[in-house]
Parts: sequence; C-alpha cells; structure tokens
Amino acid sequence: MDANPAPFLYPLEHSKILHLVRHAQGTHNVAGEKDHNALLSPEYFDAHLSPLGWQQVGNLRKQVHASGQLRRIDLVITSPLCRAMQTATQVFCFKCPPIVAAELCRERLGVHPCDKRRTISENRSRFPTIDFSLIESDEDILWKTDARETDEEIAARGLEFMRWLWTRPEKEIAIVTHHRFLQHTLNALSNDCHPSVKNKMCKKFGNCELRSMIIVDKEK
Repeated sequence: MDANPAPFLYPLEHSKILHLVRHAQGTHNVAGEKDHNALLSPEYFDAHLSPLGWQQVGNLRKQVHASGQLRRIDLVITSPLCRAMQTATQVFCFKCPPIVAAELCRERLGVHPCDKRRTISENRSRFPTIDFSLIESDEDILWKTDARETDEEIAARGLEFMRWLWTRPEKEIAIVTHHRFLQHTLNALSNDCHPSVKNKMCKKFGNCELRSMIIVDKEK
C-alpha cells in the first residue's frame, strides 16, 4: 500500500480516494488541555462534542457540501465512539452516503474512559442512520481498565484496517476517526514514501480537519 500525490502513475482500479477526518472537538479535549489527568475521569466516558466542536462540524459540513465531495463519496466509515459518530452524521447529513461503524478505526484502547464506547444497543437508538452490523459484541470488550494500547499495537490495527479497506468495493471513502489512530496508521503506511510525502501525510490533524489522499495497492 502507498500514498501518492500522482494517481495517474498507477492503474485507477487499484487505487482509492480517502477523505480522512479527525472528529470535532470533544469535551475531553477541552478538559485534557487543562489537565491531562482529567482524561482518567469517568465524567468523560465516551466523550461527546463540545460547543466549539458543534461549530466545527457545521463549518466542515458547509465545506464538504460546497466542494461537491459529498456527491462523490460512496461510503462513510466511522469509529463507534460518540464524538466520531456525531461528527460523521452531521458532516455528511446532506444526501448522506451509507455510514458504517467499525471498531478497527477507534482511538487508542484502554484506561481512559473517554475512549470506551457505549453498548451497540444504545448506539443504535442514538444513531439510527449508522450501520453497526460489522460490530459483533454489544458490550465494549476491547477497552480494558488497566491496559493502554501501545503505539505499535495501534499501528498494527491501523494497517489491518487499511487491508480491510481493500476488500470494500467502494472507491471514494470518508473515514471519521481519531488523532492517535491517524497518527500511527499514517506513519506506518508511509514508511516507504519519500520523506517530504511522509511529513505531509503525518502532520498532526486538527479537530474536524479533513485531509484527502489517494492510496494505491502496489501488490496488484
């Protein structure tokens, strides 16, 4: 797999266009900027968007609608955490493509309650436009109270997610996910890229930032 700014160098049938979105600002982001230890508080369990986060969502929705991207997107994939699903359903709400929740693109697992999801039963009632059929367990069995996922484990999960993307028939996909997941996945994905391309790919995402890229399956 590769990311390349010149898609015409590769057969189009072996490429996908990804629109990567970091969720809008969450309440845990606000608290964590003031005191990182606040992320350990149960108060921020499956954190939702902050007032600024809702403003960011509205701005990105206007951007996506005005750019014409929404007409081209075949599928939206979202993390099953509240802040990501709120972002996904509100940004892509006009002539909405299918939205599917996937565990593989969650934020770093473990310890921080803000990164633990609600049950799928509850989420189905709160987000009826999202397809949760890919998630097998109603309860969050991946999040552990005493074990935080390592950088290497996030990267491995990210590469597994990218391999799964190649099994999807859709060609243009929006992915609404999280800072650490994007950071470690893109870092692993760009290992064989030119340093200038890698630096551009791996630059930190701001809240509600959308960044588009073309990935190519060079094994084809």
